[in-house]
Amino acid sequence: MKNWLIFGVVFILSLTLVISCLVLWKAKTPFNEIEEQAEALALSSKSLAVVSSSYTYNGNKPYVTVFGVDEYGKEKAIFVPISLEEKSIQEVYLQDGITEEQALSVLNNENDVKEILHTKLGYEEAGAVWELTYINDADKLNYVYILFEDGQWWKRILNL
Repeated sequence: MKNWLIFGVVFILSLTLVISCLVLWKAKTPFNEIEEQAEALALSSKSLAVVSSSYTYNGNKPYVTVFGVDEYGKEKAIFVPISLEEKSIQEVYLQDGITEEQALSVLNNENDVKEILHTKLGYEEAGAVWELTYINDADKLNYVYILFEDGQWWKRILNL
């Protein structure tokens, strides 16, 4: 009887683990597909010669931010709308704006940051922006947007 009980517990735990892994894998599939398509579009439109990374940015309009190097060796960020319209692609040279570390420095100088959740470079109506998501000392969720061009504050959503 004891062996059957142990077998049942181990079987249920194993089944739960396998199902959880499958659900997580399937949940990421749409993001992976759109990111691959955006990377291919950035390469085929000659915006980039080599792609280094990409991620989905959900602002007022969703974009896939694709990082890489152009044919002249300059690092760029390409913002591809999820509609994959080539004429709507936006781009910035990374040397023309502030870095992720500089954006975090601007945030840390003015806010009480307990934990940084993520930083993303995205595209909004103001242009390229750094989206910084963090937890403050009061354990509240905060979103701040810093302009990529000059490091000025664009928008703040605080204490959610």
